Amino acid sequence: MRAYFLFLLSCLYLPCGMSQSTKGITGQPDTSYTTYSAYKNTLKQHPGIRIVKEHSFKSVKESRGLVYCTAGSRTLQIDAFQPVSGRKAKTPAVLIVHGGGWRSGNRSQHIPLAQHLAAAGFASFTVEYRLSTEALYPAAVYDLKAALRWMRANAEKFNIDTAKIAILGFSAGGELATFVGATSNMPQFEGTDCNTGFSSEVKAIVDIDGTLSFVHPESAEGDDSKSTSAATYWFGYPKAENPELWKEASPLTHAAGNNAPVLFLNSSVVWMHAGRDDFRNILDKRNILDKKGVYSEVYTFEGAPHSFCLFEPWFRPMVAKITGFLNKVFQM
Repeated sequence: MRAYFLFLLSCLYLPCGMSQSTKGITGQPDTSYTTYSAYKNTLKQHPGIRIVKEHSFKSVKESRGLVYCTAGSRTLQIDAFQPVSGRKAKTPAVLIVHGGGWRSGNRSQHIPLAQHLAAAGFASFTVEYRLSTEALYPAAVYDLKAALRWMRANAEKFNIDTAKIAILGFSAGGELATFVGATSNMPQFEGTDCNTGFSSEVKAIVDIDGTLSFVHPESAEGDDSKSTSAATYWFGYPKAENPELWKEASPLTHAAGNNAPVLFLNSSVVWMHAGRDDFRNILDKRNILDKKGVYSEVYTFEGAPHSFCLFEPWFRPMVAKITGFLNKVFQM
């Protein structure tokens, strides 16, 4: 009788007999989104673009391939780029999350950004996380929060000011960064692996063209009409079959609890901004109600393609926007 009751209860949320699909878990890396593939796709519309290459700064110490967590048998790696100005003062830090539809992409794509941010005085970290080829939502969230806890656990080694840690992400990484920031220290999204005695809270968020809602009317996520969408692979359910899960994973759902200032850096691809204005409106209402003042900014690179952050002529102006924002909010 109890089992039958639980079965009926489950049918209130999902059609009876439905199970989460794991067909997207291949165990093999998906290399469909790389900096070069984005370059080839963008070149026709923007023939003057240039890929931003890695650059070694004398003022930056690099440590690559560090292990920040072991989830089961899976070791997760992170790269560290540390300012070495010679000063004893603690430095603010940034965790950088790559994009690729929660399924592809690689942390190495943002090494140039980490190098430039470190040269500007921010300890910067490029992080890998489990993609939908090996684990479904919310594994990636657990991994990124574990990376933030690792940063705090190793703050002395990297001279990090633990009161000034930001998270930054591009595309799917932007969605993840905002979600992780908006759910800081919410137990259900923490996971149980690695440095659990430390906080995963962030004090600033930079979202580069990452959606704020999977279920917003402006969102284009979840169109499976031609092939399985990236988000459907990640959740293991089409949007129509489990809309509550898609809503739960949307940063917009958690906006009212967000305490971190946010910088939205956007391309001209409008649907990538789904839920952004609603997110900011919620922060504005909070300003009126509790007078805490959750600051946010938006800057749109007019005419820019979605992958603009990987290319010049947008890269250096973008770095200037990021450093200006972080310097401002960390002094508030």
